[in-house]
Amino acid sequence: MKTQNTGPLKGLRILDMSRILAGPTCTQILGDLGADVIKIERPKSGDDTRKWGPPYVKDTEGNDTSESAYYLCANRNKRSLTVDITKPEGQEIIRKLAGKCDVLLENYKVGGLKKYGLDYAAMKSDFPELIYCSISGFGQTGPKSHRLGYDFMIQAMGGIMSVTGEPDGSPMKVGVGIADVMCGMYATISILSAIRHRDQAGKSGAGGNGQHIDLALLDSQAAWLINSGSNYLTSGENQHRLGNAHPNIVPYQVFQTSDSYFVLAIGNQIQFRKFCEFAGAPELPDDSRFITNTDRVNNRKELALKINDLTKRYSTQYWLEELEKLQVPCGPVNSVKDVFDDPQIQHREMEISMPHPLSGKGNVSLIGSPLKMSATPVSYRHAPPTLGQHTNEILEELLGLDAAECRELAEKGVV
Repeated sequence: MKTQNTGPLKGLRILDMSRILAGPTCTQILGDLGADVIKIERPKSGDDTRKWGPPYVKDTEGNDTSESAYYLCANRNKRSLTVDITKPEGQEIIRKLAGKCDVLLENYKVGGLKKYGLDYAAMKSDFPELIYCSISGFGQTGPKSHRLGYDFMIQAMGGIMSVTGEPDGSPMKVGVGIADVMCGMYATISILSAIRHRDQAGKSGAGGNGQHIDLALLDSQAAWLINSGSNYLTSGENQHRLGNAHPNIVPYQVFQTSDSYFVLAIGNQIQFRKFCEFAGAPELPDDSRFITNTDRVNNRKELALKINDLTKRYSTQYWLEELEKLQVPCGPVNSVKDVFDDPQIQHREMEISMPHPLSGKGNVSLIGSPLKMSATPVSYRHAPPTLGQHTNEILEELLGLDAAECRELAEKGVV
């Protein structure tokens, strides 16, 4: 039985011409919220991430299929349509579909769609209500707009690597493609805001309320430097790498125990005093070096050594159990396996299973949506589609083509 669409974006249609991670992250969120997402892919090859493995989904005999785990992470709740946009017939399909959609999202290099007549300037006159979102490495304007951008290089150029890693180590990227993911988040917010504007303006009877959204990976990376960026803008001083320590709060880092490590995240004076008294060092909160958070930041090395000597006396489990009773914020350093074994994660349904035609198990496991909405919950309607899985379905449903016309397009290599 097909899962019912309960999302608040039911009735919204997205033409998704993006691939890799930033754009697909955005459209998966919109799809989870109920939008009908049509994923445009190149015939025969499709989204680049389909080949970013191993691991791949296994078939009934344990062999790799065409579906990589990376591709699965950001392509749920979409329908796949293969179209060769280098062919005039393919360009015409995209234009006709744009007329049936609320939003077009693309992440081609700047100017890449102009030669096909599919850029914003070419689409705007025919589809004045269309919200056209472009994601690129450096934006549509500026001296570096022509450059290609990938998550790793953007993390480097956007400053996050300069503040990540051990003080005496090399600059370190975040372990997942967070620059892409955050840009996808900003894209989602921008699109929803543009829809709100279009709908509100439409109430007055005015037309032509679509717009162009220009999102850059580098811009979004700079934006989520957050307090590290604000620290620099306020003081004029670069933040140096602090390992697992926090630039503005102490103690707020990883500490060693008798058998492993745990995170201590103390955010105020009450928590600091509670911890010190329990740990057997009641004198620390009254030490002139550690009285206020400012004092502790200025003397972080001395305090960290003292706390580490205390925490090494007992096991991780001991600290976690006892500090939780005192409401002193702390947590384990979980592996990815530990995360999905966590009863809280399981209770919150952050691992889901969806039927998949290529899986030997009959289904694939996916990361669930964190969006919990009481009146309009997310729904899981489509597993990440196989390449071109819905091509004929979409052409017939939205463009009114019959089976013979679909077959002719396939024979010409258009779809």
